Amino acid sequence: MAGLRGQAPRPIRRIEADPAADLDRDAWWARIPAIAAILESGLNLPAGVTFLVGENGSGKSTLVEALAEIHGLNQEGGSRGARHSTRVSESPLGSALRVIRTPGKAANSYFLRAETMHGLYTYLESLPTPPGRPNPDAELHDRSHGEGFLDLLDRKFQGYGFYLMDEPEAPLSFTSTLGLLARLDALREDGAQVVVATHSPVLTALPGATILELGDHGIRRVSWDDLEIVAHWRRFLDRPDGYLRALLP
Repeated sequence: MAGLRGQAPRPIRRIEADPAADLDRDAWWARIPAIAAILESGLNLPAGVTFLVGENGSGKSTLVEALAEIHGLNQEGGSRGARHSTRVSESPLGSALRVIRTPGKAANSYFLRAETMHGLYTYLESLPTPPGRPNPDAELHDRSHGEGFLDLLDRKFQGYGFYLMDEPEAPLSFTSTLGLLARLDALREDGAQVVVATHSPVLTALPGATILELGDHGIRRVSWDDLEIVAHWRRFLDRPDGYLRALLP
């Protein structure tokens, strides 16, 4: 893979607890070990692609939604100007954090969240367009979940910027997941900063990416070979009966 072409610094350098915020450290979200660690010590966000991995409930989505909020993005997906909502379920973590940005160069931004894509599609399809110009989002619901997801990714994630994804592998086949991996590499080459919450051992294999593991230990940087999801998938694919005997009567 080619070296990084973009020389612009990363848009977001760090997040940390806002000393002026009214923070309830006994709230459920503040007691998640990884979130508690960020509230205590902050988190430096590296350039390029960063993957957040961990078991369900480890705080991956909570953190990505907070990053969307403090960057001014709709927490259910979309851009800064997106105005759609179903049921508010996000934690108030974003309001408890402050962000340290790199001043200067303007950055594009977008958030794709797999579990709320239906609402985002509906919102985008409803937007008015100038007379005589077709709505590029008019047929999102006519495509498969994965096709719509990749189409939005190609059109909204472009060039230098700060981009977020929450479990993007959910609607994708294995082949499409490989295509997403290549797209992430291209974004990194363009100088983009991307944070992805994922359970995918395929995506996290991206060379040069940062992998942050969230768990009972808090949050730490790990290598791909040391990921539990990689070890589990290897063992399962090699001997699925070893897992199934313990699960099935």
